[in-house]
Amino acid sequence: MTAFPGTAKIEAGVARRATDLGAFMGRRWRNHRWLKIACLGVIALSPLAVLEMRTSYIQSRLFAHLAGRMQFSLGDGPNDNLVFPAHGPFDRRLGYARLPDYIENLSQKGYVVEKQARTSATLQAFQNLGGFPPYREKASAGLTLIGDKGREIFSYSDPAHVYASYMEVPDLAVRSLLFVENRELLNLRFPRRNPAVEWDRLGLALVSFGTRADGERSPGGSTVATQMEKLRHSPEGRTTGAIEKLRQMTSASLRAYNSGLNTIAFRKQTVVDALNLIPLAGFPGHGEVTGLGDGLALWYGADFATVNRALRASVRSDADWASKGLALKQVLSLVIAQRRPAYYLGRGRSELEALTESYLRLMVSEGVIQPELGDAAIAARLRFNKTPPGAPPLPSSIAKAANALRLDLARLIKTPGFYDLHRLDLTVDTAIDTQAQKEATGLLRSLKQPDRLSELGLIGPRMLAGTAPAQVNYSFALYERGPDATHVRIRTDSLDGPLDVNAGTKLELGSTAKVRTLITYLECVAGLHDELKGKSTEELTRLADEGDRLTAWVAGQLLDKRDISRAALVDAATEKKYSANTGERFFTAGGMHRFANFSRSDGGMMTVSHALQQSVNLVFIRMMRDIVDYHIARIPGTAGILENPNHPARRDYLRRFIDLEGRQYLARFRPQYRELDQAAIMEHIAERAKYLRPRLAAAFRTVRPEGGFEQFSAFIHRWAKSPPEDEEGMRRLYDTYAPDRLSLADRSYIADIHPLELWLAGYLYAHPGASWRDIVAAGADVRQEAYGWLLKPNRFAGQNRRIRTMLEKQAFIPIHKAWQRLGYPFDALVPSYATSIGTSGDRPAALAELMGIIASNGYRMKPRLIERLHFAEDTPYETIMTAKPQKGERVLHQEVAAAVRRGLIDVVENGTARRAHEAIVGKDGTAMVIGGKTGTGDNRQMRYGSGGRLIGSEARSRTATFAFFIGQHYFGTITAFVEGADASHYRFTSALPAQLFKLLSPVIQRVTGKPSAGDPADPPQEIRVDWQTLLNRPNPLAVSGQQALWSPPSLRGRR
Repeated sequence: MTAFPGTAKIEAGVARRATDLGAFMGRRWRNHRWLKIACLGVIALSPLAVLEMRTSYIQSRLFAHLAGRMQFSLGDGPNDNLVFPAHGPFDRRLGYARLPDYIENLSQKGYVVEKQARTSATLQAFQNLGGFPPYREKASAGLTLIGDKGREIFSYSDPAHVYASYMEVPDLAVRSLLFVENRELLNLRFPRRNPAVEWDRLGLALVSFGTRADGERSPGGSTVATQMEKLRHSPEGRTTGAIEKLRQMTSASLRAYNSGLNTIAFRKQTVVDALNLIPLAGFPGHGEVTGLGDGLALWYGADFATVNRALRASVRSDADWASKGLALKQVLSLVIAQRRPAYYLGRGRSELEALTESYLRLMVSEGVIQPELGDAAIAARLRFNKTPPGAPPLPSSIAKAANALRLDLARLIKTPGFYDLHRLDLTVDTAIDTQAQKEATGLLRSLKQPDRLSELGLIGPRMLAGTAPAQVNYSFALYERGPDATHVRIRTDSLDGPLDVNAGTKLELGSTAKVRTLITYLECVAGLHDELKGKSTEELTRLADEGDRLTAWVAGQLLDKRDISRAALVDAATEKKYSANTGERFFTAGGMHRFANFSRSDGGMMTVSHALQQSVNLVFIRMMRDIVDYHIARIPGTAGILENPNHPARRDYLRRFIDLEGRQYLARFRPQYRELDQAAIMEHIAERAKYLRPRLAAAFRTVRPEGGFEQFSAFIHRWAKSPPEDEEGMRRLYDTYAPDRLSLADRSYIADIHPLELWLAGYLYAHPGASWRDIVAAGADVRQEAYGWLLKPNRFAGQNRRIRTMLEKQAFIPIHKAWQRLGYPFDALVPSYATSIGTSGDRPAALAELMGIIASNGYRMKPRLIERLHFAEDTPYETIMTAKPQKGERVLHQEVAAAVRRGLIDVVENGTARRAHEAIVGKDGTAMVIGGKTGTGDNRQMRYGSGGRLIGSEARSRTATFAFFIGQHYFGTITAFVEGADASHYRFTSALPAQLFKLLSPVIQRVTGKPSAGDPADPPQEIRVDWQTLLNRPNPLAVSGQQALWSPPSLRGRR
């Protein structure tokens, strides 16, 4: 067999060293009798040593005995003594090295260790010494997401293409690996032989290391088995010294004898592992490439199965030789490339091809391959792939669930990107009903087809017109409340891309906000009941006369019925009457506003319950005003602040308003000047001053107060339409608008430019590139100066409007906290009465959670996507974590929850969501109780003219939502929305999602009518239904006494 390249040089060095050693021995032999004895001993033991080197008889018994005591199993609860790897590419990629961090992160998020690996004392001691535990490692692993009943949602394997066993590996691939890396590995003459050590190879490497010239590379002594330990477990996949090499060899030896004294099966498996784990650098757009299969696909664009067939195929023609030769050359080149993958697969591609051809000639000369095959392989050209093959897209029916789960998982374990997440050895269990998810997604996506709309009853008033249905997107979520957790059962939308409409958006969802407003109103009433029930008649009488409207009403109720219960008072509050008149103008959010009702016939007095049923806006606007006044009345130190001009808190509130509004103006002006240099700032100011002489003069003296007469004169001459004719006139103009003669307000008035804009222009002229923080800090006094007019005594009415605005903002702080307690997802509310009808926005998932709180009598259990996480299965690091049972937190008075629940049921039975009535039946065949609230959001950008007159608007989005609960255990949302200017073409209302609820009822029924835990998961059976008749039935699922799993005709056969 031909020696490795460079063998001749190494042998010459060895001979030279041997000669030197002989001379040394000859000189010293007579003086060292002990050396003679040692040499005789070595000679006597040499046959035994040679025999051990060949057979590994002693090693096999020693390592097999130790490996047999290195065991692990899975036990209940956590194992505090478990040893995790600290480094190694394999251990880091699969997540084993980071498992302690994952466990800690999950523990903080409500998960506990259900089961964890237990290791034997011998294995634990070996790990503590730094050894790599011997166990059957995985050729391919990655993230798997599992839905209910074990149905797979998502799976990723890295590498994607592997050999499952030795029998699958073509003989030519085996020969290529052994010829390049380890020719004695499959020498089956000695079945006990230790594949981790080849003594001749190791000795040659040691001698070569000692004889090499400076900077010269020497051949390595590692076997394939040892290299596998290095690539998987050594820091950065490298050998850093003799100790690391010893650790690799010892670990490889223990792994070899883990199954007994005979290592033949292990050696064959080592060939498989070596081919599956070849490190092949990083490919653009893919990342790290591992294994021969992925290497062929990415670097050469070759199909793994096709290459294997070519290597096995018999040859009948020149074309067969060509394909077989190319396949061999590709495989051999990648085996060689692993030595310096970044170089050979990057800048060194031509060198790689030349080196591959050299090896092919050697393989022919040594009879490893046929000459004809060698010639064909040498003639073939390596053509490198430039673009990665696209990953197969997830089925659209399940993509949204997979994205939501991966994002939630990344948040739970604090792994920032999908790249690392996908490569974890992890299986995640969820409660997603995969079949129902697929059917719901299929229905929502089918709504983008024009011919489907009329077929499904979605064309008509308050729904769709039939044109451009693809612009409308839909989302649907269904949750189930269990005894100790809330489970996500369906979460999908029709939007292409990763955005999760249910949990990742902020939408104006219209009148659904009335539910939150109603709850806040009833909570105020309940709180007042508890606060005032023990008050004296005199105190109640005073509060009935002097208190805010809510307090006065509750005090009056207590005066009439001193023993009234909280529940009775809350019920009475739902029957309290409000005006729905649209003629009143409301001062809120710093301005005067008018509001309208959806129906022009709603204009008189009506009860709160009726206003909820029919979704009457003005009742809730007035309700929110009462809520705001209730909280304003409880702000310490503000009693009488709007009536008493000398109230000590007035000036403080005015200064706070001035600072707030001043910042808003600065933020509005800053984009105009931020990118301008000094000359451009002055040009812009001249334009803003309309090139008129007095305005230019006032602006210049404000922006550049330090500017001298000559600079002023040049500016006026440059920009004024009619500059002064002589220097005296110019001097007079310069002096007239001097900062020490006119205030900032006066100069601003003359320039007809806001004083803060002038100040900002001047500040940025003097401080180019100033940050927002610097601007705010520097302008604190200027903001107060600019509003000096507001602090004058004759501005009492104007002051009150500003103070009222600040009080209103302060009142919305406790309102926002109350909403957040019930799951409102955003950091602030718009301080406006219009928040009661949706101006502050909401999120479908948060609305669904609110429905769950109401349905569960006021208890909150946060929805959970991920139920169980199984890390590192069948390894010494195996860990199973499950979510802890939730007790549920009471966040709503029982009486309030009951009243709101009744109101929402009334909305479905008699109000705006009547289409959903009796749409779902229970297991007993009777209709389930459904409650909910509809909402329509018409989000527009308003344009106002002088005097605050509305002159136009531009559509930004349109939404329609139905938030619902079904019985006590199921709840969710359905939303339809259009974004952008296209929204102006649509007139759909919440009738659309209510109709969708009816269409989705068979899918919902799949979840609500599921078999109990432990029942077999029967395959779904479709019951064909006359869908047109079904749409018109109040109870669409009562079909022949069976549970219908219905889909419209055009969806059948697509599951």
